[in-house]
Amino acid sequence: MSTDAPDRVSEQPFDGIRVVEFGQFVAVPFAAQLLSEGGAEVIKIEALEGDPTRRLAQLAPMESRIYLSRNRGKRSLPLHLRHEQAPTIIDALLGRADVALMNFRPGLAAQLGLDAATLREKYPRLIIATVTPFGRYGPDAGLAGMDIVVQARSGLMVANGRQGDGRPLSGDPVSADYMAAMSLAFGIASALFRRTTTGAGGEVHASLMQAAMTLNNNQMLRVESADGPIHDESRQELAEMRSRGAPYAEQRMAQPSARARIMADIYFRTYTTADGWLAVACGSTRLRAAFSLAIGLEDEYTGDDPNHHAEHYERLREAAEQIMQTRPTREWEKLLAEAGVPASRVLMPFEILDDPQAAANDMLYDLEHPQIGPV
Repeated sequence: MSTDAPDRVSEQPFDGIRVVEFGQFVAVPFAAQLLSEGGAEVIKIEALEGDPTRRLAQLAPMESRIYLSRNRGKRSLPLHLRHEQAPTIIDALLGRADVALMNFRPGLAAQLGLDAATLREKYPRLIIATVTPFGRYGPDAGLAGMDIVVQARSGLMVANGRQGDGRPLSGDPVSADYMAAMSLAFGIASALFRRTTTGAGGEVHASLMQAAMTLNNNQMLRVESADGPIHDESRQELAEMRSRGAPYAEQRMAQPSARARIMADIYFRTYTTADGWLAVACGSTRLRAAFSLAIGLEDEYTGDDPNHHAEHYERLREAAEQIMQTRPTREWEKLLAEAGVPASRVLMPFEILDDPQAAANDMLYDLEHPQIGPV
């Protein structure tokens, strides 16, 4: 079977859709960029001094890598939103628009007359898409927040497992933002589809907190009969640790999921090899057996509850780490691929820009920037 990419016919699902973006930083700009790449016409409203990300490590005046990564394919309109003539300009734009996106700080949209209730009354076919840090309701609805803050609040930061200097560290500093952008874009597409039958616009909302919780989905299910007592015990244990100022590494072990990592520390992790690092993912008994056989590891308990064999798995982890250091990464990659075990070398972010697999699947975009050339 051929693995060559087929000839692609350009399909633009949002062709003819007009979008007005009142957004900065990550979530809303990236959601609008996704719509633009789907064929939508996007006008980005910016402050007179420009989007804040324009100034970060500029490649040309008011052009930065970060800005380009979230704002391709848009037209920009600098506008002072509190100017007396701004409402007239905004009305002209929204009167012909299909979608309005915004991530104003809590309360500002209402001050500017751009809250959902006002817009729905004036533009009944308009889809209003918003992003907030913590959601529109509840005691913290009015709080400011950004990605790292919601990673902390949602539990994602602890779940990511990164730590340094005795404290938790965030994962990618904008992962929740990008998840919120994807969720928002899906909601907008759904609302546009619904409008084809109802003729009415509507509201779409995403929050950074919900996005972070989605990224932490594996730990977002509680069965009260099974997990309730365990969680109560863990809360009490954690409260005691905090009261005596226990170090973070100790507190982290109070989360119930931390106690179930015995097998994951062998079969779902990164390893140091002779010349780098390799990630392996053995999510089933069959894959664990295949991995063990491929590297010469003897695990007679691959199908059992690992907590019943804690000492065995501690010895096995040490043995696996020693074995993996005996060969270079590419050899392990080839060997495990032949065994059907998911595995990959660990690349630096810039290396993926020259990765043939990414190129073969059109995962990268080339564009000619008028000021800085090929991008």
